[in-house]
Amino acid sequence: MLLAALCLLVTLAVDRLATRAALREGQARAEVTLRQTVNALEGHIRRFEALPALLARDDEVRDFFAVPQTAAGIDSMNLWLKATNDLAGSSDLYLIAPDGVTLAASNFDRPDSFVGESFTYRPYFTDALAGGTGRFFALGTTSGVRGYYFGSPVRDGSGRVIGVVALKIGVDDLEAAWRSAEYEILVSDPEGIVFMATDPTWRYRGLLPLTAERVARTEASRRYAEIALAELAVQRASEGRFALLSLSSGGVARDYLEVERAMPEAGWTVHVWLDTAPLRGQARLTVAATVLLLGVALSLGWALWQRRARLAERIALQAAAQADLERQVAERTADLTRANEELHRMQADLVQAGKLAALGRMSAALSHEINQPLAAARNWADSAALLIERGEVARARENIGQILSLIDRMAAIARHLRNVARKPEEPLKVFPLAPVVADALQVAETRLKASGHAVQVDLAPDLPLVRGGPVRLQQVIVNLLSNAADAMEGRAGEIELGARAEGGEVVMTVRDHGPGVAAAIADRIFDPFFTTKTVGSGLGLGLSISYNIMKDFGGDLRVANHPEGGAVFSVVLMAAGRAEGGMAAE
Repeated sequence: MLLAALCLLVTLAVDRLATRAALREGQARAEVTLRQTVNALEGHIRRFEALPALLARDDEVRDFFAVPQTAAGIDSMNLWLKATNDLAGSSDLYLIAPDGVTLAASNFDRPDSFVGESFTYRPYFTDALAGGTGRFFALGTTSGVRGYYFGSPVRDGSGRVIGVVALKIGVDDLEAAWRSAEYEILVSDPEGIVFMATDPTWRYRGLLPLTAERVARTEASRRYAEIALAELAVQRASEGRFALLSLSSGGVARDYLEVERAMPEAGWTVHVWLDTAPLRGQARLTVAATVLLLGVALSLGWALWQRRARLAERIALQAAAQADLERQVAERTADLTRANEELHRMQADLVQAGKLAALGRMSAALSHEINQPLAAARNWADSAALLIERGEVARARENIGQILSLIDRMAAIARHLRNVARKPEEPLKVFPLAPVVADALQVAETRLKASGHAVQVDLAPDLPLVRGGPVRLQQVIVNLLSNAADAMEGRAGEIELGARAEGGEVVMTVRDHGPGVAAAIADRIFDPFFTTKTVGSGLGLGLSISYNIMKDFGGDLRVANHPEGGAVFSVVLMAAGRAEGGMAAE
């Protein structure tokens, strides 16, 4: 019971503090809006307040009042007033005779013209006629448009008042700029009657009781013409230092926080109302959050008490569960260890099988390539021995030459094998592709002439520098040109060699017009000793060596069939960056 009472007291205290904080924050925002509104109204009035006095001293205005008016003079003054009014941006500009009748006006050509109208009842006229400065806000009796009026006396040479210059400025644009979903803005006159408001239904309604004296003063100046005045159903209250009010409008009662400021020169009071419903809603959210926190705190306390009561049981359960988990982990670890050992054993078996298969293929090919020259060398040696016994030294010498040729062939096989097996020690360089292609064409010139095939070269003019080894790249190009010539043996056509840049790579292609590469051998064409040529026509190491050279460069060697026939070998080279290119040029 005590705990419940304490929670209730905390909730009430939080509600009071949260409501005051919300009202204080709302009042601060409303005062900012009030200050901006007052500044805008004062600035609008100051923009025009000096103009009537300046015009009253203008020679044309003084001469207009100093002589009897003629129709031509009035027409000329009407046009002058219209042009001046347009230039100033005011609503209306007009001249009033001492008897209160308007002689000329900027709105002379409108149905609601002031010309001929009497304004003796307006304070701005009577104050100016008395020699002072007239100011007055009212609803125009002729135009029906709200405006703020200035009046300034026009004096002759002796200082006598001979007329009044009147200026009217509109306020509709200022009021339209106040539209806001958060604030209500009202401006009231000295009698407490609202004449500007964000809600049009509040115009010409009294914030103060409409006593007989207030109504009489308003009607005497005809401030609001024939509009019937009424009171706003406002009930004022206070909550601490906050001014609050309740307003019933359209059958709906709403509460507002009010801030106000007087404008003594204009005789106005500016009011800013802020609906308190969102502010009190914000306070209620704070209270709800507090209640929620209290509930959470109580729930946590209860849970903690429950937790302490069951702590020993849970520790025992956790210990049993941990022991069971450790047992399961140990069993699973043993299973994974056995599976991993089995996997390593299978991988080792597969690697060994692959090595044996590769060794078998290479041994078969190498045996074929070595045994053939060995057998031939044996035959030539036996024949040379017989020829020496017969004394035919010249023919024996020819046989020995054949043996030496066969030995050179076997040495070439060994050299090619070393090129395939060892990693070259030549460092990579940055160089242009075109000179290497030209050197390769010269090296392959004899072979190409013998085959009767020309090479059509198409190198892009803007090729970047490439990275690799010029000598070894030349070996690759010569090998591809020779293979192309072999593939086109007995066929017409040219070998096509081209190069283009693709992103960060340079792709050089060599195309022949031969039968192409069969799908069955495409995956094996770069294997050592693999060849489709007849026995004795090649070792099957050229493409394998070329492939390995390109891999050393960080590039690639690919083969595909052209859609129109023939094979296309693509040499992929890494393009050098600008920094590398600059160093190569040096």
